[in-house]
Amino acid sequence: MALKAVCSSVVENMLSDPTKVTDDDYDLYVANPGVAVWEENGEVVGFSAADPRNGNIWALFVVPGFERNGIGSILLAEACACLKSAGIGRAWLTTDRNTRAERFYRAAGWEHVGEKDNELLFERSL
Repeated sequence: MALKAVCSSVVENMLSDPTKVTDDDYDLYVANPGVAVWEENGEVVGFSAADPRNGNIWALFVVPGFERNGIGSILLAEACACLKSAGIGRAWLTTDRNTRAERFYRAAGWEHVGEKDNELLFERSL
């Protein structure tokens, strides 16, 4: 599965326990509104997944070598648009501390509001 390959390729913010994310999890997001993918030469090099049931940005990953080209910003905007169209007023996400992802979300206007499951919890009005 292309999304799983993208997720496993990242060097930061790797899932601490990949067994917690099952194929069923990926299938749920692919089958429902919320997944956006970025392709280069027919290969998926990034994706975002938003959960319109609860306002969570579940995933945002870009393959190494394709970072810092605006792909993550576009995918994040797609995820937020999905949530907003589902009637969500405030989105949330979690990420590891002291990572490029943390700096990325802060620079994008996300507000650090606490912690959840030993990760930083960010929120943003849509």
